[in-house]
Amino acid sequence: MRRLFGTDGIRGLANRFPITPEVALKLGKATAEVFKTDKEQHLILIGKDTRRSGYMLENALTAGICSMGVHVLLVGPMPTPAISHLTKSFAADAGMMISASHNPAADNGIKIFSRDGSKLPDELEERIEKIFFQEEVPNHHIIGGALGRAQRIDDARGRYIEFAKATIGNQSLRGIKMVLDCANGGAYCVSPFIFRELGAEMVVINDEPNGLNINLNCGSEHPDAMRTRTLDEHADVGVSVDGDADRVVMVDERGEFVDGDMLMVMLAPHLKSQGRLKRDTVVATEMSNGGLEIALREQAISVVRTCVGDRYVFDEMVKSDYNFGGEQSGHIIFRDYCATGDGTIAALQVISMMKQTGRKLSELAGMMPRLPQVLINVEVQEKVPFEKLPALKKTIDLAHQELNGMGRVSVRYSGTQNMLRIMLEGTSEKLIHTHARSIAQEARKALTPAVLKK
Repeated sequence: MRRLFGTDGIRGLANRFPITPEVALKLGKATAEVFKTDKEQHLILIGKDTRRSGYMLENALTAGICSMGVHVLLVGPMPTPAISHLTKSFAADAGMMISASHNPAADNGIKIFSRDGSKLPDELEERIEKIFFQEEVPNHHIIGGALGRAQRIDDARGRYIEFAKATIGNQSLRGIKMVLDCANGGAYCVSPFIFRELGAEMVVINDEPNGLNINLNCGSEHPDAMRTRTLDEHADVGVSVDGDADRVVMVDERGEFVDGDMLMVMLAPHLKSQGRLKRDTVVATEMSNGGLEIALREQAISVVRTCVGDRYVFDEMVKSDYNFGGEQSGHIIFRDYCATGDGTIAALQVISMMKQTGRKLSELAGMMPRLPQVLINVEVQEKVPFEKLPALKKTIDLAHQELNGMGRVSVRYSGTQNMLRIMLEGTSEKLIHTHARSIAQEARKALTPAVLKK
C-alpha cells in the first residue's frame, strides 16, 4: 500500500507529513538513488510554483539530492508543464516540481518527472517509496568533490516561452483581445509573455503572487473574475489557468464557460482535418460528459476512456499510440509537444484555431451537446473503503441499478485532496440529482469526523 504518492505525486498541508522538510530531504535522496545510472555525472532539475512553503521544500530537496553526488538545476517559479519540458531540454536525469496545483496556498506537493518529461509510472514511485522507508537511505559515503552542487538557471523561462510559441509555428495572434488569469501562480512569469510576443492584445490579472494568494478566488478553480473582466473588456476570449498552469478554463466572447470536454470537441476535428489526430481517437477520462462522445462520433472520431488523472490519459496515449486527449477539468495533452497537461499550450491551440478558421469561440464551443450531469464534492476526514461502509455502498449500488442504460455513476476519493467526488450523468436530470443528493447525504453521515471516531 502506498504511503507517500497519490494520483498526482505527493500532496498535503505544508509542514505536516508528508510535506515536511524532513520528508523532502529523504525524498531527494531516494529519487537521486533511483535515477542514478553508470554515467559519470547526474542531474536533477527542480522547479516550483509561488507558494511560500516552496522555499523550505526546495532547499531540503536540493540538500538530499546533492548528498547523493547528484547535481541540481534550480529554475524557480514555473508552470508544471514547463518543468516537464525543461527536464528534457536540459537532458536531466529527472525533474521535480514543488506544487499543489489547484489546491489552496497552505498546501504543497512534489511531482517527479522521468528524463523524457513524463510523470513516473507506478513501479518507479514504488521503488522510491521502498528506498524512502528504509531506515537509512544509502549515500555511499559520498564526501568532498563527489558531492553534488546546485546551480540557478537564468534562461529557463526563455526556453519554455520559445517552445510554447513554436507549438503554433509562431503564428501571429494580432487582432485577438484576451484576458489572462495567472492564478497568482507559476504562469505569471511566462504565459503573459508568450501571448504578448505573438501579438495578442493582453489584459493580465492575478499576476502578482505573494506566496499566499495562489488560487485565492482566482484561476481555473475560481474563474468568475476572469469572466467578468472578459465581458467588461469586450475581449474575444478569456483564459484562466490554475496555480501550476497544467489545466485551463476558458470563456467565450459572451462570457460562457468552456471546459476541457468542450475544448477537446472543438480541437479534435481541427487536428483531424490537418492529419494530426493519430488513429482518429481522443483519450478522455470516466468524468468526461457523454456529450463528448456524441459530438465526436458525428465527426468519425473515437473516444477511449481512462481512470481520472492526466497521467493515466498520457499512459494510454503511449500504450496505444494516440496523441491527443485530456480531462473535463482542463488538463489537455498534446502528446506531440507535451508529456503532461499544459493550460497555456491548450489555450494557444484554441486561439490559433480561432485565427485560422475566422470563427468565434462561442461558435466552436457550440459543437458539443451536453448531457445532464451533476458533480458533488464531500469533504472527508479519512478515505474509508466503500466495502466498510455498507449503507453508502447500498446507496451507490441503487443509483447504478436505476440509471442502468440511461446514465453513469462515478463515486471515488480524490487522489490529491480529502474529498469524495460524486458524479452522475444521465438522460433524466431529476433522477441524477436525486441519487447524487442521496449518495452525498449518506457519505456525510458515514465520513464525518464524529462518526469516524466511534
